[in-house]
Amino acid sequence: MSERAARKETANVVWSGSWVAERLGVELVGNGAPGGDGELRELLGLALRRNPKRAHLLVSNVLGKHVPQRPSVVYGAGFELGLRVRELLGEALSRRSVVLGYAETATGLGHAVADGLGVAPYLHSTRRPVEGVARAGGFEESHSHATSHLLLPEDPTLLGTGGGSGRAGEPLVLVDDEFSTGNTVLNTIRALHELYPRDRYVIVALVDMRSPADRGRLTEFAAEIGARVDLVARGTGTVRLPDGVLEKGQALVAAHDRAAEAGDGGGAAAAAGAGSSVPGREADTFCTRVELEWPAGVPDGGRHGFTPAHRATLESALPAMAARIADALNGDARRVLVLGFEELMYAPLRLGTALEDHTDAEVRYSTTTRSPVLAVDDPGYAIRSRLVFPAHDNPADGAGDRFAYNVAGAGFDTVVVVVDSAADTPELHAPGGLLAELAAHTSHVLLVVVPSYVPSPAPERQEPHMLPEPLRGPVFSSYEPDDVGWLLQDLSDTELEAPTEEREEAIQSGGAHYAESLPVEYQPSAEYQDLFKAALDLSAARIARAVGTVTETVLAERSPRPVLVSLARAGTPVGVLMRRWAQHRHGLDLPHYAVSIVRGRGIDANALRWLAAHHDPADVVFVDGWTGKGAITRELSAALAEFEGFDPEIAVLADPGGCVRTYGTREDFLIPSACLNSTVSGLISRTVLRSDLVGPHDFHGAKFYRELADADVSGHFLDTVAEHFDEVVDAVDAEVKELLAADRAPTWDGWAAVERISEEYGIHDVNLVKPGVGETTRVLLRRVPWKILAKRGAGPDLEHIRLLAQQRGVPVEEVDELPYTCVGLIHPKYTRGATGADGKAVASQ
Repeated sequence: MSERAARKETANVVWSGSWVAERLGVELVGNGAPGGDGELRELLGLALRRNPKRAHLLVSNVLGKHVPQRPSVVYGAGFELGLRVRELLGEALSRRSVVLGYAETATGLGHAVADGLGVAPYLHSTRRPVEGVARAGGFEESHSHATSHLLLPEDPTLLGTGGGSGRAGEPLVLVDDEFSTGNTVLNTIRALHELYPRDRYVIVALVDMRSPADRGRLTEFAAEIGARVDLVARGTGTVRLPDGVLEKGQALVAAHDRAAEAGDGGGAAAAAGAGSSVPGREADTFCTRVELEWPAGVPDGGRHGFTPAHRATLESALPAMAARIADALNGDARRVLVLGFEELMYAPLRLGTALEDHTDAEVRYSTTTRSPVLAVDDPGYAIRSRLVFPAHDNPADGAGDRFAYNVAGAGFDTVVVVVDSAADTPELHAPGGLLAELAAHTSHVLLVVVPSYVPSPAPERQEPHMLPEPLRGPVFSSYEPDDVGWLLQDLSDTELEAPTEEREEAIQSGGAHYAESLPVEYQPSAEYQDLFKAALDLSAARIARAVGTVTETVLAERSPRPVLVSLARAGTPVGVLMRRWAQHRHGLDLPHYAVSIVRGRGIDANALRWLAAHHDPADVVFVDGWTGKGAITRELSAALAEFEGFDPEIAVLADPGGCVRTYGTREDFLIPSACLNSTVSGLISRTVLRSDLVGPHDFHGAKFYRELADADVSGHFLDTVAEHFDEVVDAVDAEVKELLAADRAPTWDGWAAVERISEEYGIHDVNLVKPGVGETTRVLLRRVPWKILAKRGAGPDLEHIRLLAQQRGVPVEEVDELPYTCVGLIHPKYTRGATGADGKAVASQ
C-alpha cells in the first residue's frame, strides 16, 4: 500500500494525541503552511513517558518503533528524505558524504536515508560495546533514559582519515527521528567536529519540532564551529507545553499505575500486558525458527558501518529470504507483524518490505525498545498496549525491562521476531521472555536470527619505515641549504601540470582533488613583474614588522628554541624570514622544515613522524603565510589529534580571518610573496598528493622548477624584507608587549563573512569563496575566477589584483562593509562551456 493510501486508511479517526492534549494542555502546532497541523497529526501521536526529565513523548506513525506500520511506508519515509539530501548536496558531495543515525530509535531511519542517498556509507551509534573495536567517538543524550552512545566503525577512517584528520568537503549527514530542542544533534556535531572537522553538515529528521526560541540556534551554532549546517525534515511544527507539564505528567502516570494495581485502570491493566505468558509452555513449543541464509559478509546493520557494496549484496538476497519467511507463515495468516529488536531495525524492516511482495497478508513492522512509556487503551492515545519482558542480549549496562508497544490486542495472527545472534539467548526463550509474551497474543511466532556482524581484527601495528632526510637547496629549491629542509619527495621529472580550465572542471565535478595535479605556472608579464617590485618596496617594512611581531610572540609564548615547520608553500617564505629574524635579533639558529598539508586530506603523516623522531614535538611551531576563512587552521588541528605532543596552534604573518591567536598582524594587506607562485617560493611547486605517486611510506611530493631560475626572485624578496629588520625593532617590541597582554582569541569573523557572501551570491559552497588579498591572488593565478569583490576605496594593495583581473577578463566589483580588502570568487558549477573554452572569458551571472 502506498503512503497516500495509508493516510486515507487513518482518515476520520480519533487523533492519537488527543488524550494527552486534553489532560495536559499539550498542543501540536504546524508551521502555518496549509495542512500543517493535519500533516503533523498524521505523522505524530502523543504518549506519556516514564522519565523524570520529560513528560511527553512524540510517537511517530511512520518510524516503525512504537506504532506498527506498513514496512513500505516506514522505509519510504526515510528513503524520500535521502533523495532530498542527495538533491541538496548534489552528486559529487553525495558521493563523499557519510550518514550517521542515532541509536536506538533512528537506526533504521538513518539506514533508509542512506539508501535514498544511494552512494554513501552508513554508521549508527550504539549502546552495545564490542570487544576489539576501538571507539571513534561518543556522546550523551541528555533527555534519554539511556544516554551513552558509542561510535564503533570497523573502518577507522570512516569519520575522519588518519584517526583524527577531518574530511573537509565530505559532508556528515546526521539522522534522528525528531529534531526538538536540537541539543542531542548539535552536541554530537560539536564533539565530532573537534575530532573530525569538516565544512558541511546536514541534519535529517522526520519532524522538526523546535520551539521559536530554539530555531535561531542552528545559525549561531554553524557560525560557532565554522561550518555550513542544513536541516531537512518531513514535517515542521512545534509542541506548546504549559507550565508545570512535567509535574502534571508524572502525576498522571502515577495515578494510572495506582489504578492498574487496584485492578480498576479503565483498560490500563489490560494495556500493560504484564504477566500474560502462556502457562506451562516452553517458548520453543510455540515458536518456529526460520533459517534465513543471510548473505555472508553483510553486516546486520550499521553498528560498525554499512557500505554501498553491502547494500547491493543485501538487495539481491532479500527476495529469497522473504520467500523463506513467507513459506513458514500459516496458510490462513491475514495480519502479520515483523518485530525487530532495539537497534536492529533495518534488517527486519527490509525483510518486511520484501515480505510484502511475497504474501497477500497485511504486513506491519515495529520493534522492541528500551523506552518505558505509559500504555493507555484509548483511541486517542498513541500507546494502546504494552508487553514487558527482560532484556535478552546481555546488555553492558545490566539487565532490565524491555517493551513492545501496540502488539497486544492488535489482532496479529503471526509475529515474525527478528533478532541478531547476540540476542538469541536463553532469556529470549525463557518463560516470561519475549517469545512467551508474544505467544499469549498471537497464534504463531516465527523466529528469524540474523548473524551478528563481527568486525575483522585490526592489523598489527607495523614498525615505521625509514624516512629520507629532508631535501635542501640547491639540489631542491633555490633557497640556501640552512634556510629550510623540505620534507617532500622530488617529483620534478613527472608531468603533473594541467590547463586551469581542465583542473577546475575536474575539481568541481568531484572527478579529481586539487592536490592530484598542478596548475601551469603563471609567467608574469614585464608589467606585472614591475608591479611586484613596486609592491615589495612599498610593503617591505610593514612585512618586516609583522615578521618580527609573530617571531617574538612565538619565542615568548611557545618555546625559547622553536622548531619552525612551515606549511608548503605559502608558509615557507614566512618561515625563512622568521628564522632570519631570530638569528639577526637573538643569534638563534632555529631549525626550519616545510611540510605538505592538503585540504580534505590532512597533513603529511610521514613528515610528522620524521619530526617526532628528530625533535621534541612540543617545540614544533607550525607556520603559514596568512589565514583566509581558516580551513587549513582546522585541518591542521584535526590532523594532529593522532600525534602526541604537537601543538595545533598555527602562527601566521597575517590573520585577517580572525582564525588564530599567534600572528604578526590582523590587517588584510598585500604580502608580495602572494603575488607570484614558485618564483617567490624557492622555485618549488605547490604540493602533490596522488596515490600512484605517493605511497603509504612516502612524503607528499612537489616539483623543483629549475628552468625558471632566470625569473626567480625568492632571494630578492627575503633580502629586501630583512633589510628593514633593524628599523622596526622598537615598533615590534611595543606591539608584542601589547599583544601578549591582549585577548587574542580567534573570532572566526572571516568564516561568517564567507558564509554570508556564499549565500548572497548564490554560490552555496564556501570552498569557492577565497577571502583576503593572498587568497584572491591565488584564485587569479590558479583557478577559474568568476568575479572579484574589492573593498571600496582600497588602494595600492589591490593594484596587482586589478591588473591580473584585467588580464583574465574578470570583473572587479567594489562593495561596502567587506571585512577583507578583497575576496575572490571561483566560478560556481564551472564547465569550460560556462566560462569560455580558454578559461578566461568569464560569463557573469
